[in-house]
Amino acid sequence: MASTALSMLLSISLLFVLSAAQSGQLTVDYYKKSCPRFGDIMNQMITAKQTESPTTAAGVLRIFFHDCMVDGCDASTLVASNAFNRAERDADINLSLPGDAFDLVTRAKTTLELECPGVVSCTDILAVAARNLVKMVGGPYYEVLLGRKDGLVSQASHVAGNIALPNMTITELIKQFEAKGFSVQEMVALVGAHTIGFSHCREFSKRIFHFSKDSPIDPTMNPSLAKGLQILCANYTKDATMAAFNDVITPGKFDNMYYKNLQRGLGLLATDQAMVEDPRTKPFVELYAANETAFFHDFAKAMEKVSMYKIKTGSQGEVRDRCDQFNQINTDTIKY
Repeated sequence: MASTALSMLLSISLLFVLSAAQSGQLTVDYYKKSCPRFGDIMNQMITAKQTESPTTAAGVLRIFFHDCMVDGCDASTLVASNAFNRAERDADINLSLPGDAFDLVTRAKTTLELECPGVVSCTDILAVAARNLVKMVGGPYYEVLLGRKDGLVSQASHVAGNIALPNMTITELIKQFEAKGFSVQEMVALVGAHTIGFSHCREFSKRIFHFSKDSPIDPTMNPSLAKGLQILCANYTKDATMAAFNDVITPGKFDNMYYKNLQRGLGLLATDQAMVEDPRTKPFVELYAANETAFFHDFAKAMEKVSMYKIKTGSQGEVRDRCDQFNQINTDTIKY
């Protein structure tokens, strides 16, 4: 009788373990046994790349957002187009995603494949890289649960309507974020990622060249900044790569200067500057401008939430051999 009870108990325990594995439960130490050097390798790759190219942090963070906001965090933005499919990466708004960020993921994936083949997903690499780089340039540390799978779909047609555009109204921004389960405060905290990185001149050209019949310059922009940007972006129609730092005071440091800049009219994008005027967002801009600790806390919590948005686990995805292509191409279901 005791033997039968013990057998049943062991069977139940085994079923529980198998169920947990199949459901793809995420943990912070998911690769502890399957790829023990995962953390060390990621740190080495990230440090080397950020040192080599200081704009990598902003680039990776941007790709991470663009990936998660379209069909969830599944590394679908890393996939390259092929003869059968125009991938997310080639959607108009993604064409300016920086090559250094893709390069970091490629380097990390290549090294990890040599260390532990077929184990570490590209989406986990991207999530950890974004977190570590935020911390490396002065921002907060937050937990990243691991064990996600890479998505099986990446289509450019899925991008429109899911990523914020520089000409959106605050109401449109709020609706876009709320549709994904994020509050106004979480939205304002996440937009604080603009404290690092840059924007291309075409994204704010209307504010400095063609604002209205009465004035070429947006009156909410600091006049000195506007004049400087007019000089910097004079040939933006001929050179699409021309850009300016989002944070003109401390562009390479993750801090709350971005919010202080908005209060001084030093925001580049119209959507960003509008946040200091709209009564729904203004209180949070003021809070984060005055209290960097509050910003870091709320940004970290919001990033933890973003990193779990519509993740793929178990049979919902795969661990890609290469981050820029699916392991198998199904020509019957993929559309161009």
